[in-house]
Amino acid sequence: VQLQASGGGLVQAGGSLRLSCEASGIIFRISDMGWYRQAPGKPYELVAYITSGGETHYTDAVKGRFTISRDNAKNMLYLHMDNLKPEDTAVYHCTNGDVHGASYYPKAGHLGQGTQVTVSS
Repeated sequence: VQLQASGGGLVQAGGSLRLSCEASGIIFRISDMGWYRQAPGKPYELVAYITSGGETHYTDAVKGRFTISRDNAKNMLYLHMDNLKPEDTAVYHCTNGDVHGASYYPKAGHLGQGTQVTVSS
């Protein structure tokens, strides 16, 4: 399984970025997918997930600012981030997992290489 995230960078507060994740080694169209982030000295945090059917869920801190989407034809997962804040600074990883109820469970070992997002104030 390979989950390669890209698109991070340095942006000023209020700016936008779009992260991309290319997935291989999984049947993408039937996979539930998610984005996690890890800020320095903090644990991993689930940012958003999208089910194979297109249902989406966001952590409260990013609701209204981030949009998760997918392109099953290209095996690609995206995270569009608007109105970025310094507290969004983190390494962002894409994962595949399973959604049960309203909870997302990442598959063990399926945390892709991340991409750094840095938001300056």
